[in-house]
Amino acid sequence: MADDVSRISLDGELTIYRAADVKVIVLEALRKTRVLEIDLSGVIELDTAGLQVLMLAKQTAAADQRELRLLQHSPAVLEIFEMLDLVAFFGDAVLIHA
Repeated sequence: MADDVSRISLDGELTIYRAADVKVIVLEALRKTRVLEIDLSGVIELDTAGLQVLMLAKQTAAADQRELRLLQHSPAVLEIFEMLDLVAFFGDAVLIHA
């Protein structure tokens, strides 16, 4: 039986150069739990490939009746989420910087 809540942290660059590896890590972690929390506080760069991994994880979680929570959004993550108006898509509480 899957654990109720698990947490992983992502750090460094979440870009095309790491997207394939991060995708495997995130989807594997998601399969092992009912709720996966991803700490994004250490992400220093996010590009469209990294964003696609996060979006895929959110959609996969919903399709599998699991929950994905993104936590501690770094400034790099917030910048992209705000620029592309994706805060509502992910549905997580974020601290919007003034």
